[in-house]
Amino acid sequence: MSKRAGHMNLLAMINNGGHHLTAWQHPKGQAGAGLNIQTYTRIAQIAEKGLLDAVFIADVVALWGQDLEALTRTSRGEHYEPLTLLSYLAGVTQHIGLIATATTSYNEPYHIARKFASLDHLSGGRAGWNVVTSVVGAESRNFGRDAHFLHNERYERAEEFVDVVRKLWQSWEDGAVVKDTKNSRYFLPEKVKNIHHTGKHFSVEGPLNISRTPQGEPVLVQAGASESGKRLAARIAEIIFSPHDEIKAAQHYYHDIKTMASQFGRAKESIRILPGITPVVGKTRQEAKDFFEQLQNLIDPVLGRRLLADTLGDDIDLSHHDVDGPLPDIPIGNKGSRRDFAVALAKEKQLSIRQLYLHLAARNAIVGTAEDIADRFEEWYDSEAADGFNLFFTHDTGGIEDFVELVIPELQKRGRFKKHYSGNTLRSHFGFDVPSLLHA
Repeated sequence: MSKRAGHMNLLAMINNGGHHLTAWQHPKGQAGAGLNIQTYTRIAQIAEKGLLDAVFIADVVALWGQDLEALTRTSRGEHYEPLTLLSYLAGVTQHIGLIATATTSYNEPYHIARKFASLDHLSGGRAGWNVVTSVVGAESRNFGRDAHFLHNERYERAEEFVDVVRKLWQSWEDGAVVKDTKNSRYFLPEKVKNIHHTGKHFSVEGPLNISRTPQGEPVLVQAGASESGKRLAARIAEIIFSPHDEIKAAQHYYHDIKTMASQFGRAKESIRILPGITPVVGKTRQEAKDFFEQLQNLIDPVLGRRLLADTLGDDIDLSHHDVDGPLPDIPIGNKGSRRDFAVALAKEKQLSIRQLYLHLAARNAIVGTAEDIADRFEEWYDSEAADGFNLFFTHDTGGIEDFVELVIPELQKRGRFKKHYSGNTLRSHFGFDVPSLLHA
């Protein structure tokens, strides 16, 4: 395998208390990290010290499942609204990108356009929007709907939603704001346009009430895995989170997405594909292995079943099944790609219910030394399975501290990661151009 040129991109996903569901219980974790702003500040500043490209916050607009008994076994019951949190973190960092999740199913385009433009302005051009369509059924019931949108309907709405948001971001041209005190002109009216959007799902006049942002537009992020999701990602996304933890599947996804993007007239270099990965680093392999096994052993079966419900769907009741027995027959295809992936994995590897939820909790874990982790990163990067990685750190704040202290220097020594920021915007970290103007 030949060595691929360039540097890989790295993001840090922030979860309250750490990515692993039991991290809050472990002595190395923090039980009260969920609303501790100092913990979030430290994570963002360590990520910036390690020259990571961005921090990323996932989100759902509902309580994490309705099973309160399962919720008592995790710290996921409460978490900040991500744009509010990232607005704070913008003030305590200077370079690192700030990516937040916001759903197209339970928002309106004007709200999203305005909020992310505001974050981009106050951060000096570091905002990114992770576009999701929502997969948690409980979200619908918080917004006056008895049932969630159907899969294809969600993505059809999302396509139009993103187009409207981009039109609003472009409703102020570059140079519109002149602040001309002598001629009493704060902005030039000929450079501010209504968008006059009328479509199947939205009717929006515009313009936006905030000017063009420092990086032209916030960066668009997506995690398409179904055919509808991949189409949306290939058409609009600049950063794409790949769902695969097997290298061959990741390679297929990588080339599939970039081929689809070229069909939309997009250059392959305009997209970065970042699989999610959990680095568990120790000074020895045994140290890393012992720690990770401790976390896995803390997963209560009630919590494990809840984790499976997130993937398989709330309509699948595993409460009466032996956790050490096989997964029952589950219909595939009607809950999106995550269910299909998990069911196929369980069948292929003959996994019990317990083994499946432990696998999902691990989320593509690499357990070992800095050299072991760097080896895996290089393998995926050089074989075009990834352009970089979305990093899930098991516990706060030790997970990211260990990574920055041990793995980043190893990657830099190998010439695989940068030694300084090349600019101050999220686009500059990825080498992205300002998007071209949309046609009316």
